[in-house]
Amino acid sequence: MARLIGIDIGTTSTIGILVDSDGAVLATASRPVDLRSPAPGWAEEDPDQWWDNTLAILRAMLAQSPGPVAAIGVTGMVPALVLRDGAGALIRPSIQQSDGRTSAEVEEIRAEVDEAAFIARTGNGVNQQLIAPKLRWLRRHEPHAFARIATLRGSYDDIAWRLTGAASLERNWALEAGFLDLATDAIAEDLVALGGVTPAMLPPLRAGHVVIGGVTAEVPGLAKGTPVVAGCADHVASAFVAGVTRPGDLLVKFGGAGDILLATSSPSPDPRLFLDFHLVPGLFLPNGCMATSGAVLNWVVREWGGGRSHAELDMMAADVRPGAAGLLLLPYFLGEKTPLHDPHARGTLIGLGLHHGLAHVWRAALEAVCFGFRHHVEVLRDLGHDTTHVIASDGGAASRVWMQIAADVLGLPIHLLHGHPGSCLCAAYVAGIGVGAFEDWNAIGRFVTPAGRVEPDATAAARYNAIYPLWRESYERLKPLFPRLAAVTGC
Repeated sequence: MARLIGIDIGTTSTIGILVDSDGAVLATASRPVDLRSPAPGWAEEDPDQWWDNTLAILRAMLAQSPGPVAAIGVTGMVPALVLRDGAGALIRPSIQQSDGRTSAEVEEIRAEVDEAAFIARTGNGVNQQLIAPKLRWLRRHEPHAFARIATLRGSYDDIAWRLTGAASLERNWALEAGFLDLATDAIAEDLVALGGVTPAMLPPLRAGHVVIGGVTAEVPGLAKGTPVVAGCADHVASAFVAGVTRPGDLLVKFGGAGDILLATSSPSPDPRLFLDFHLVPGLFLPNGCMATSGAVLNWVVREWGGGRSHAELDMMAADVRPGAAGLLLLPYFLGEKTPLHDPHARGTLIGLGLHHGLAHVWRAALEAVCFGFRHHVEVLRDLGHDTTHVIASDGGAASRVWMQIAADVLGLPIHLLHGHPGSCLCAAYVAGIGVGAFEDWNAIGRFVTPAGRVEPDATAAARYNAIYPLWRESYERLKPLFPRLAAVTGC
């Protein structure tokens, strides 16, 4: 029996899990993360906070359950951008995958490349998810920072490096960054050059389960030399742990950002979505990400909640009929990623009246996120992908009110999970694959079991079928207004 650790570098928290290879969870720990938006559309975090959290979590878990650890895996947001200089010093805060500052740079790149050929080659469209526009923005607005760049990598790559001193780059980071050529499965010099950097600035490409080195950091209870694997993208990790292992399996992640991933047997590149490799060989994960979902709810709690918890607001919203008494919310608080790719989009309340209260705003926010997921399902169906089995995960899946809304909006049963602590579990499992604690990818089922399902209510579903087109139309009507408002106000 092997003891394995997984660390998840998440948008709103860093989470750790200690498991054994028989399927038992031995310890968990978490620490909050500060997502900063110092200017409209910006999303930044402090990689030093991720590292401090990682050390604190390792200490806490090993204090709860002392004993030798066979391997460590790290997962995290992708493709967050972490920049270090020649001495390994952090140059500036990370630029997150949800950041929306690079609209001008995206348009520049679109004018320079054949976008259809770019999508076919890289699996992803020219949008703000890519790393090249972020690098161009830095060269233009922070030239001193850009000039110091010696190495760029992702969130989980950076933590693995700090644990071991060994640099690596997991292949899904490279894919979503727009640097990987699907045909060659290698970094392409001309794609990297779009960002004004060279392949030499990128660490060696590694598959997630490959051991990159041993622990060198001082952590009480953790032996020096403990193997660390390259790790994996958090949304891919979460999908795998949730049971998205066959074509047609769909995962909806109700986290700080909102992810939706479908297992397919073909890549089907499309500009509206992102594309990742599945952990299961031969499968792909066309997917989308809403820049803010749970983050919108956290904002409502912080600014308007008056000390109430998410659960208390859920109870209030449960008494509000579907449609929130005529209130619609657009959840584009950081612009929007897929399928809109619109950095100018903004969070908006539509239909607000004196008869509305906090419960209506909360209900409208819950519904808005589900409408956004429905939009993604429509795009996947446009591409010919069938959705046969919908699974919900992450913190929001604990809300029965939200899950009922999701089932009603999608018109599909939502399957819930018991014992799904999130992407950190997959990070531990991938570490176990790397050191031979598991023989293949199929043993993941011993860790997570079904916890029932939520059936759609026919009456509520019919009501949402009537409201959803109005929600979509609201954005389309406001779309030309958003950039004009930003131009006038400078925000």
